[in-house]
Amino acid sequence: MSNIDNIEPPLIKDEVGSLHPINQVKDFLLSMLADLGFQEVDGPEIESEEFNFDMLNIKKSHPARQMHDTFYIENKSHVLRTHTSPVQIRSMLEAKPPLAFSSAGKVYRKDDDATHLPMFHQVEGIYVDENVTFANLKDLIHQILLNLFGKDVEIRFRPSYFPFTEPSAEVDILSENGKWLEILGCGIVNPIVLKNCNIDPEKYSGLAFGLGVERIAMLKYGVNDIRGFYKSNLDFLGQFK
Repeated sequence: MSNIDNIEPPLIKDEVGSLHPINQVKDFLLSMLADLGFQEVDGPEIESEEFNFDMLNIKKSHPARQMHDTFYIENKSHVLRTHTSPVQIRSMLEAKPPLAFSSAGKVYRKDDDATHLPMFHQVEGIYVDENVTFANLKDLIHQILLNLFGKDVEIRFRPSYFPFTEPSAEVDILSENGKWLEILGCGIVNPIVLKNCNIDPEKYSGLAFGLGVERIAMLKYGVNDIRGFYKSNLDFLGQFK
C-alpha cells in the first residue's frame, strides 16, 4: 500500500453560516409588523421626483431636495430614493382604506461617518382607516420597541417636523449610559398626502413611522461604528449568529 492511501482528508470545521445582522433585524421587524396585520410591499430604488418628494408634500425648497443631500440621476429627473415612503404612496394609489402596509429596503443619502452611511436600510409602516389617532400611534410604537429592546426599555416622544406627517414626533430610548438616543420618526399622515393618494382626509386618517435598520442594529448589538457592518470582517459578523 502506498503512502498516499494513508493520507486522511483535512478536518472541516463544522460551521454554519447565518444571515447578516442587518437582515436579521430587518426580517424581525417585518415579521413583527406582519403579525400586527401589516402587508409587506416593495418598489423601485430609482424613483421619480414626483414619488420621492412631491407626493409626500416635500416642497421644491426643502433642503432634502438639494444636490448635497440627494443622489440625482438622469438629468435630475430621477433620484436614488431617500426613503421607502414612495413604496407606500404607490401602494395607497392602488388600494382603498382600511389599509396597512410595511416596506423595507435600501435608501440613499449623501452621508458618511461613524453613524451614517450613503446607503442604509429602512423599515416603514403606514396604517389608514377611520378615526386613527396619535394614541393609536403611541401604542403601536410602544409595542414595536418593547419587542425590540425588552420590557424595561424607557421611551420618550419629542415633537418634530416632517412634511408628510402632522403632528410629527421623534422617539428616543434611554441607553445604558443614561443618554437618550433617537430611534425612529413617526406621525399622523398629513391630509395633503392622503389627498394626493385619492383618499378622503375628511373621512380617513392614518399613522406612519420609519426606522433605520442599521441604527436599530447598532443599539441592539452594542456596535459603535456603523461601517463595521459592511467591512466583510467574518470575526465581527460571526458575533451575530
